Amino acid sequence: MLERRSPIEKKPIIVAIDGPAASGKSTTAKLLAARLGYTYIDTGAMYRAVTLRVLREGLLDEIRRDESGIAELLEQITIGFQGHRVLLDGEDVSGAIRENRVSREVSFISSLKPVRDKLRELQQEMGRKRGIVMDGRDIGTVIFPDAELKIFLVADPRERARRRHAELSLKASGAAVPSIEELEAEIVKRDRDDEERTHAPLRRHADAVLLDTSKMTIDEQVNVVYELVNKIAGQ
Repeated sequence: MLERRSPIEKKPIIVAIDGPAASGKSTTAKLLAARLGYTYIDTGAMYRAVTLRVLREGLLDEIRRDESGIAELLEQITIGFQGHRVLLDGEDVSGAIRENRVSREVSFISSLKPVRDKLRELQQEMGRKRGIVMDGRDIGTVIFPDAELKIFLVADPRERARRRHAELSLKASGAAVPSIEELEAEIVKRDRDDEERTHAPLRRHADAVLLDTSKMTIDEQVNVVYELVNKIAGQ
């Protein structure tokens, strides 16, 4: 008797999820990958890991003056995933990369061509066998423009600030958390920086499905994308 397999199992695809900060990309992608049995790759975490290393080394001002100074660091750094944990040079930095100081500088670090070139190579190698869900800001436009399903998530800046505030409050452990107004201003600035950067700016691919998550729960977001994967895999 032949084993019956679902379309998703028979035809693994690449799901590329792009969008601005706090639009729900990472949570949606993580839950979707688990539901599909796919590999989840958080590219934003990779850029955050590089940013964290730059901050720890005290190199931010030097790199602002001359971006070529990051090349040596990129040769030394190792970034990997172990389940949902993000490893930087073998250290679990899953929490550290979400600190607000990293959030403030990651847009600048991710705008640098040497950084984007290095991580693009790593990300494309990770997705070579397909059956992955990858989220970021240029997955559908630069990393995998041939992805079978491209999603572009958006949400109102105020709602995104509320989400970010809730996330930081849970992890604060008594430390001061920026106000929603401060976070909204940071988000708006980061959107502008991401959209105006020279290398791989934040753009919606012409084939990407636009999904406004402002009034959606995470479960609703995941369900919508899951059904799209099912439809494509079944064709």
